[in-house]
Amino acid sequence: MKNLRLFPEIHYQQAIVKVSFSFDKEVIALVKNQKGARWSQTLRSWYFLKEEFQLNQFYNALKDIVFIDYSRLKLKPNPAPISKAHVKEKVATQLPEEYKEQFILKRYSQNTIKTYSSCFLKFMQFFKDKKLEAISKEEIKKFILYLIRQKKVSPSTQNQYINAIKFYYEKVLKQPKMVFSIERPRKRKHLPKIISEEELFRLLKSTKNLKHKAITALLYASGLRVSEIINLKPSDLNFHNHTLLIKQSKGFKDRISLMGESTSLVLKKYIKEYQPKAYLFEGQFGGRYSPRSINKFLKRNAKIAQIASPISAHTLRHSFATHLLNNGTDIRFIQELLGHNSSRTTERYTHVSKRVLERVESPIDKIVKDKSTYNKHFNNLNRKMNIKEISEPGSDIQ
Repeated sequence: MKNLRLFPEIHYQQAIVKVSFSFDKEVIALVKNQKGARWSQTLRSWYFLKEEFQLNQFYNALKDIVFIDYSRLKLKPNPAPISKAHVKEKVATQLPEEYKEQFILKRYSQNTIKTYSSCFLKFMQFFKDKKLEAISKEEIKKFILYLIRQKKVSPSTQNQYINAIKFYYEKVLKQPKMVFSIERPRKRKHLPKIISEEELFRLLKSTKNLKHKAITALLYASGLRVSEIINLKPSDLNFHNHTLLIKQSKGFKDRISLMGESTSLVLKKYIKEYQPKAYLFEGQFGGRYSPRSINKFLKRNAKIAQIASPISAHTLRHSFATHLLNNGTDIRFIQELLGHNSSRTTERYTHVSKRVLERVESPIDKIVKDKSTYNKHFNNLNRKMNIKEISEPGSDIQ
């Protein structure tokens, strides 16, 4: 008979009941389906909040499958093992309460909160012996120079620090805008990295795992961000007209994007086999699928498909937009599908669009063509006068 143990612990300052057992798909499914079951990436196990946990209900649901050892529940709970995530949580409490409250009021995304908090904590640690209100403009500039010279931060990271600092002084302390002068770095402009239609086909063909194939196909077919695909739910798919609904994405916007008939077929097969519950794509132990795992299997499958250029989930989004543009789709429609606020963001795909480039003639071709017309005109005259012909067009530059 399979064994399962219950432990009392403290996790993120909350009393929990941790569930411990050897990996077994049947047991995972049983535990996962219990009311209040949660997965912790930090603990690498399932757990329940102690105040919500019903031992009798849990015992009766699993007793025929596993032997449940609950003897340790009577013991005093021990804090969960200290990890990097715990350290980050502890450090985060040192942020000014007003700073954290503003995030909630402004309804910032979790990614923005995480970035700003991390940057501002380092700023606070740099001036740990000084009150924040007493830090001068020159001292803030000194901190930015320290990041550039000593820490060798990238221009984008430098901008994140500036935004985090500005947020405190302008939004929390309500000081006038640009109360301190910080030179922002010039933003580097990179062309979107794409793969060809033929390379995309090879990638799909090399992806044997059904879940991985469904994710790869949907990323490209819909032009999704990786954060959008992991938050999709089965109910967001519309198989009738082959579209999907992306809820509250970047900028808290809903939008509809394409799914395509071929992708619909792959997704139907995937849903039938995997039977996802809360999210369309779930991890091994439930919950959202990891963005890191998506990029890992994409790189692995790209290598099998012999795609030389580096590939990520965002490469497929860029390729979706560029291929639509190549096929003559209006750029304003592409903007809607991608969820861009400004058409200027979408217009960068014109720089890598084959269709746009084919419309423009290189000046060297014009010169050669003009010379060709000139040569043909005089060669016709020369033939009549038995004069040696002028060389063929293009031969002068070969």
